[in-house]
Amino acid sequence: MTYSSGGLIQATDYNTFATNTNAFWSTGTGNVGWGQTSISSVSTSGVVTATNWATLVNNLATSSNQTGRAITTRTAPVTGNVVAILANVATDITNLTTSSGNAAAVGTQYTAWTGSSSKTTATGSGSTPWTITFTHTVTWASADAARYFFNAGGIIKWQTSKTADATEADTEWNVLANTLVGAIYITKGAGTQTIAATAYTGTTKVGGTGTPTTLLTTTGWYGLTTTDTAIYQQYSATSPYTGQYILINAKTAGAGTQLVLTTTWVDPGGSAVGSTDAISGGTATTGITFGTAPATVVTYFPPSTTYLSAAWGTPTVAATVA
Repeated sequence: MTYSSGGLIQATDYNTFATNTNAFWSTGTGNVGWGQTSISSVSTSGVVTATNWATLVNNLATSSNQTGRAITTRTAPVTGNVVAILANVATDITNLTTSSGNAAAVGTQYTAWTGSSSKTTATGSGSTPWTITFTHTVTWASADAARYFFNAGGIIKWQTSKTADATEADTEWNVLANTLVGAIYITKGAGTQTIAATAYTGTTKVGGTGTPTTLLTTTGWYGLTTTDTAIYQQYSATSPYTGQYILINAKTAGAGTQLVLTTTWVDPGGSAVGSTDAISGGTATTGITFGTAPATVVTYFPPSTTYLSAAWGTPTVAATVA
């Protein structure tokens, strides 16, 4: 590269900076890319103008704010002034690329899912085994929109609830769903992301006193395939109900446009004489206002739009229970 103090600013030098910045700023590829408007190149015989430089400088400053990664302070060149060499541009672009999965903030939690996330009727009879299956499908407009969501710091949130308490098994399932499980957050998973000052590595458990038998902490969006992967499993802790568990299977679908989370509440049956495996239904959950019935809810926090435009659109969440 010819870019150095005292030298001419050549189009090839500027174009390299623009291309490397676009790798995380614009479409990018894989686990890098926010979907923002691409920085234009300059023809090899053209002049690198103050406007060109100002676009690059401003986008780097915006990227620094978005990721929380400090870079060299610069003043954007103004048309009519001599454009001086700007120090540390290549280094700052490298550092921002490395930090592009971080986000200083997240957007407002999206809770407008459709369908049913609650099992409002009773389940089980006596000591007979039973399973409740909750399926949640998060859908983006395109595979790139899904990429931008996770690359810019979007978070999927999973949580459970149950408070109806008419049977002995109800009491144990209430502890499992409300106390042991906690909340599960799914991020892109390609390394550690610091989002709104919290570190995420893919599948992150927050809260809950239980010790899971399965927790794939380094598996997130980019670690999933079109085949179910068990990312989290938590068993009950009190006899005779220690065989009860809640399990999350995760996969992609729709050619990279969907995240499908299948949650099973499983009771193997066989409770001791005088007890029961049957549980109650109850009132339905709406949004994140939980009713009393067994419920599994999936919502999300989109990336913040303080510094970026919402290239990821508005994903939808559809829920079913069986």
